[in-house]
Amino acid sequence: MAFVVTENCIKCRFTDCVDVCPVDCFHVGPNFLVIDPDECIDCTLCEPECPANAIFAEDELPEGQEIFIQLNAELSKKWPVITEVQDPLSDADDWNGKADKLALLEK
Repeated sequence: MAFVVTENCIKCRFTDCVDVCPVDCFHVGPNFLVIDPDECIDCTLCEPECPANAIFAEDELPEGQEIFIQLNAELSKKWPVITEVQDPLSDADDWNGKADKLALLEK
């Protein structure tokens, strides 16, 4: 089982989670982070660090977020690994907590 980055990360892309990850499982895209399920060691360290509360254990995903299991697996193969904290997107605070952001995901 792996952890999954879900919809609330879209257009926020806080990277506090990257700083505590003991392996290189986070990958960064234009406006979203994903976790490589093959690299994630299920250590639970990233989940409480996410200011957007967008990281969940795969078996504890909120209803309607199941598509993000596939998206994390797919996009982690395409996007580069991120190992250092970066600034969030400039309007991250405005987007944090907004619903229905999947259509805004830049692949």
